[in-house]
Amino acid sequence: MADRTPPLTVEELRSLVAAGEIDTVALAFPDMQGRLQGKRFAAPFFLDEVLAHGTEGCNYLLAVDTEMNTVDGYAMSSWDSGYGDFALRPDLATLRRVPWNEATALVTADLAWADGSPVVAAPRQILRRQLERLAAHGLTAHVGTELEFIVFRDTYEQAWDSGYRDLTPANQYNIDYSILGGGRVEPLLRRIRNEMAAAGLTVESAKGECNPGQHEIAFRYDEALVTCDQHAVYKTGAKEIAAQEGYSLTFMAKYNEREGNSCHIHLSLQDAAGTNVMAGGDPHGMSATMRHFLAGQIAALRDLSLLLAPNVNSYKRFQPGSFAPTAVAWGHDNRTCAFRVVGHGPSTRFENRVPGGDVNPYLAVAAMVAAGLHGIERGLELPPPCPGNAYAADLAHVPTTLREAAELWETSEIAKEAFGAEVVAHYRNMARVELAAFDAAVTDWELRRSFERL
Repeated sequence: MADRTPPLTVEELRSLVAAGEIDTVALAFPDMQGRLQGKRFAAPFFLDEVLAHGTEGCNYLLAVDTEMNTVDGYAMSSWDSGYGDFALRPDLATLRRVPWNEATALVTADLAWADGSPVVAAPRQILRRQLERLAAHGLTAHVGTELEFIVFRDTYEQAWDSGYRDLTPANQYNIDYSILGGGRVEPLLRRIRNEMAAAGLTVESAKGECNPGQHEIAFRYDEALVTCDQHAVYKTGAKEIAAQEGYSLTFMAKYNEREGNSCHIHLSLQDAAGTNVMAGGDPHGMSATMRHFLAGQIAALRDLSLLLAPNVNSYKRFQPGSFAPTAVAWGHDNRTCAFRVVGHGPSTRFENRVPGGDVNPYLAVAAMVAAGLHGIERGLELPPPCPGNAYAADLAHVPTTLREAAELWETSEIAKEAFGAEVVAHYRNMARVELAAFDAAVTDWELRRSFERL
């Protein structure tokens, strides 16, 4: 990563603490689901002790399910090993104020074992490893993530108490691009935009989407790790701001039978001089590097889908005519394909349309970089673009269930070569745990169909 000025320097933090403007510093890392986990410190203690040495956290934080239940099957952490600690080491390039929490700063952590070695299955470390591989080719990845969410006029507590049924969306109808519809919830969206900007993110725009209450706030692209860190801050902050305003919002991939929440990921490559190396003079406006990198996406998509769509619910987005892809295909400005090539010249890039709002950005971007390197290192060439409706084309299919994706991941030579056996086993177990919980659940769908009529 290039040298950069952090949103908040340590010297600025010291001054703000001395002036009484900051009294709390949160140190957090992204877990397997991309959620921020960590501790809040008294600011003077953080400066005196944690800044130099970090802190510790129970290593079960990378070995639990979504509901924080201890589960079997993880090599790094278990009852047999005593559920010890790993270290949280502050990455001071991520230090920032979080205006939605009074007098608070936040810094993202990397995870290490007691001997200083990295925790290789930690999402941030997984991404770092792939970016190091890319750097060996003289390239850096620049990424933008586009998160959609649905806003409800119910608090999170009300939503919980109602079993998440009969919630009131902030809009009653499709408000895609509607200025009027966005205005219905503009006080909330404006607060999110402005406070994210104050936290160091560069806000681009906000717009309504198709599902009632659905919106998107977009931020400027940046280096891959920076974007993923900002994504995690934004996702946490948007929920906290919504809660403070008496709303709730969800990023789950498929809340209902209508349009799901996507997280389209745009990626371009730059060389050491900062030049976008994806533009070229071939008939598609691509360089050889882009052709190989995008061909790698096509070749590896099914194998690496677990990192792009990590939950049972993720796969319910992939429906024909839903603007979520079903075909392993690419096309020029074609929203029916898994990969959409957009821009020209210095802005040439591609968009991965597979991930939903539930995605862990570190894992998804790591998968995209690994797939691209698979294409570059083997000189893979692109298949022809899909010029029309990819939903109706005779093409390979994006995995349709988490079970299918997990089986592809577990047996994938691409995954093993790129990520190593430890990472493959760790995230295969994550999927196993999720599937076991889902298979044991009795759903509303079963009750409606079976209670009286069967």
